[in-house]
Amino acid sequence: MVLDAVGAVERFIVIFATVYTFALILYVLTSWVQLPYSLRGAQRFLSDVCEPYLRFWRRLLPLSFGAIDFSPIVAIVALGVFAEIIVAILNRI
Repeated sequence: MVLDAVGAVERFIVIFATVYTFALILYVLTSWVQLPYSLRGAQRFLSDVCEPYLRFWRRLLPLSFGAIDFSPIVAIVALGVFAEIIVAILNRI
């Protein structure tokens, strides 16, 4: 019973990290182009979802060199590392 719950939590963490990584990548890609009016709602949604997490990394590590912002790279790597740490801890249970 406990193993099923741990496995479900592990799957949730892996899926959440994967989906959030894709959302971060989409947010970065859509910030580079002017989207049509019909897709601006999706761009706003991605901004609302991704910007607080990216803002945390921008405050912690000011990694901006001119017009290039490296905080999405740090955020994606940190998300992957955090997910792997949590999964490794859960595997020990």
